Amino acid sequence: MATMKIGEVARQAGIRTSAIRFYESAGLLPRPPRVSGWRRYGQDTLEHLRVIQIAREVGFSIAEIRVLVEGFPKTAPPSGRWKELAQTKLPELDQIIQRAIALQYLIEAGLDCTCNDIALCINSKGVACRPVSKNLKLVKIGDIGTSRH
Repeated sequence: MATMKIGEVARQAGIRTSAIRFYESAGLLPRPPRVSGWRRYGQDTLEHLRVIQIAREVGFSIAEIRVLVEGFPKTAPPSGRWKELAQTKLPELDQIIQRAIALQYLIEAGLDCTCNDIALCINSKGVACRPVSKNLKLVKIGDIGTSRH
């Protein structure tokens, strides 16, 4: 089986070599064997990195990804691992989506704004700036200005 140096893995995965080293130190990737002092990676490393990248994109933390890849018994199927973590992640994503919608509403309201005081726009969460027909948009604007992150 052909192996790759860290730079080749990084290029193929589209990430920096420092990210690979970080994932190793965080326990997300197994430590690779070394040949003449150089880390040597197999094709399976690229597969592991794809899982890590997708998990990061959907909002899993490093700790959650560690649980996904190492925190279950080896007999637990990957789909079951994903399902268990996804059930706790979905409510968080719903909050992020609602916040993004509310922020979009506020920014769009600013496009219609003719107020003389920006505080009125911000404090009304954009409602004071929009024609009544546009205020009927269904969003949770009460969450603007609150963040759990």
